[in-house]
Amino acid sequence: MSKQKMTVPDFKKYKEEGRKFAYVTAYDYTTASIVNESDVEVILVGDSLGMVMLGYDTTVGVTLDDMIHHIRPVVKGAPNTFVVGDMPFGSYQESPEQAIRSACRIMMETNCDCIKLEGGAAMAPTIKRIVEVGIPVMGHIGLTPQSASSFGGFKMQGGTPEAAAKLIADAKGIEEAGVFSIVIER
Repeated sequence: MSKQKMTVPDFKKYKEEGRKFAYVTAYDYTTASIVNESDVEVILVGDSLGMVMLGYDTTVGVTLDDMIHHIRPVVKGAPNTFVVGDMPFGSYQESPEQAIRSACRIMMETNCDCIKLEGGAAMAPTIKRIVEVGIPVMGHIGLTPQSASSFGGFKMQGGTPEAAAKLIADAKGIEEAGVFSIVIER
């Protein structure tokens, strides 16, 4: 196979070159192995597996063990594809120390390429600490399913000038904290 696995520095390089790349979600070995045979560069193993694979109504009930259980076979099935492991609700909100422990578990037990967590500028101190210990972090702002109930459910974010300004401030805050990539979900 001629596919070369992306690296964290490639995200910046691709952006500078104006090069596009594709993401998909996968939650199991078989799907990951199919994606690995394609030109898709990135797989996100998202906490959406709660709804897609486990039959939950939301992502909130997904545990760290659930995530590890699903990330591990995706990594094995897609050795030439960059794999993002999502941090589930309750695994990082308590403190930067809790977040580091959870991120370390995901990285050590799955061998994924980075972790992703939800939250804007308020999460910047936590993101900064995770990055300082050497773990690449992808941020996720805007419509954040783990906290959707706090803004009335799955409603579009950034639709007013004030809300758009908040999205920009959140993006800048987590960029300064060290994320290498940001998912903006509206």
